[in-house]
Amino acid sequence: MRQHAARFVRDVTARSRLPLDYSVASLRVVDFIVDGLRKSGRDRAAVGQVLFGLGVYAGEVLVRRAGAAWIEFDQGQRELFGQAVGIRMPDGRVWNPVGKVVKRFEAGERESLSTFYLQLHGRARSGSPGCARSGRRV
Repeated sequence: MRQHAARFVRDVTARSRLPLDYSVASLRVVDFIVDGLRKSGRDRAAVGQVLFGLGVYAGEVLVRRAGAAWIEFDQGQRELFGQAVGIRMPDGRVWNPVGKVVKRFEAGERESLSTFYLQLHGRARSGSPGCARSGRRV
């Protein structure tokens, strides 16, 4: 997933000067991009790949800044979240950043990625490595 995030950032920043630097503050940029996609009037299917890329980027921010680890969801989690991958926080809780980006697209401002980060339980102290207690690391 880290490589997917890196490719997404490379491709997006090659066309624009968006500050996607894996900082917590850059999650506001993700909110801004998703809001622009909403306002464009395109449906979710038309922007699905971009939403996935933004979700992977947001997840990678959580891996780098909050001590999370990428995991493949088990069958029950896939059914619940509607995604194949997510993150596990150091306290063992599982989160779905790709789904959060989709919710931002569908519901608007009340689904903020920057607020999502602040509300995460189990964030590691700054600079702590991520860990996965169960689930397959991606």
